[in-house]
Amino acid sequence: MQLFYIGIFGGLGCIARYLASGWTYQVAGRSLPYGTLFVNIIGSFLLGLLMTFGLRSTFFSPEIRIGLAVGFMGGFTTFSTFSYETLRLLEDGSFWQAGVNVLLNIALCLLFTLLGVLVARQLA
Repeated sequence: MQLFYIGIFGGLGCIARYLASGWTYQVAGRSLPYGTLFVNIIGSFLLGLLMTFGLRSTFFSPEIRIGLAVGFMGGFTTFSTFSYETLRLLEDGSFWQAGVNVLLNIALCLLFTLLGVLVARQLA
């Protein structure tokens, strides 16, 4: 049942990302990637809210919470997961690990994006 919820909510998260990002570009323009920034900020807020509220109450069943957190938020943005996990490290006093997590995510993701672009240029 968890996979069903993840799939359904994931599809909804993808649609929500598309709509929210498109709306943001219409409002703010395209001089910067405002649409991506907007969904990352909203997604980070929503995951923090969902996880904290969901783990402290019985409002959501575990299946719905996983569907929302992994499915919807995963479809909406994965930056929210990165932000939440980094915050948890900071709250646990694991400052070194939090810093390494931030640096590795940014540096390695940029590097592998570049590698993907270079490979694609060689193939095309």
